Amino acid sequence: MKVSIRKAAQELGVSPETLRRWEAEGKIRVERTPGGHRRYDLASLRGWSRQEPEPKARITLAYARVSSPDQNADLERQVGLRETFCAANGWQFEVVRDWGSGLNSHKRGLRELIHRICSGQVGRLVVTHKDRLLRFGAELVFSLCEHFGTEVVIINASEEATFEEELVQDVREIITVFSARLYGSRSRKNRDIRQRLKEATDAICPENAPGSG
Repeated sequence: MKVSIRKAAQELGVSPETLRRWEAEGKIRVERTPGGHRRYDLASLRGWSRQEPEPKARITLAYARVSSPDQNADLERQVGLRETFCAANGWQFEVVRDWGSGLNSHKRGLRELIHRICSGQVGRLVVTHKDRLLRFGAELVFSLCEHFGTEVVIINASEEATFEEELVQDVREIITVFSARLYGSRSRKNRDIRQRLKEATDAICPENAPGSG
């Protein structure tokens, strides 16, 4: 039975990037339709994948991030979700905790994650959805994963935010970035701007305002 790359990935429990890597390494054969789409022989692929050993020296890294330290309760919830998922699959894993805006590509946890992927230590990366890594640019991290043979597992779609929630989060993170840049300034003008930004953040995210709960 010949199936698409998406169907083959679902049946084998791997990412499409893993199938492309196996193809590039010459481990599996792939047919192409006249339109250039990949087609996989599911029976032979299942037989081969059962013989493929799991890299023993490479670990699964799960990534959890919140925007600021005052969201530690949410961070621990994320960590628990990832630990449960990885343990249920029998993977040896670590959870990388990170704090900072999804617009910030210099977060300590993200830098550690990329360093370990590029050094060949990571066999699998687990995230809930791609924007957890970076609001813009997660595809670059996934490209690194493909290059270094790191499988990407996106847990499920149930944690995906609605359009409105994503918009609120984007605005909040932009405000957080600008507030941080103004924080070191002692001028009255910048203090006033910071206060307005704080008020805007509280209006957008009332659950974070003082006395909200």
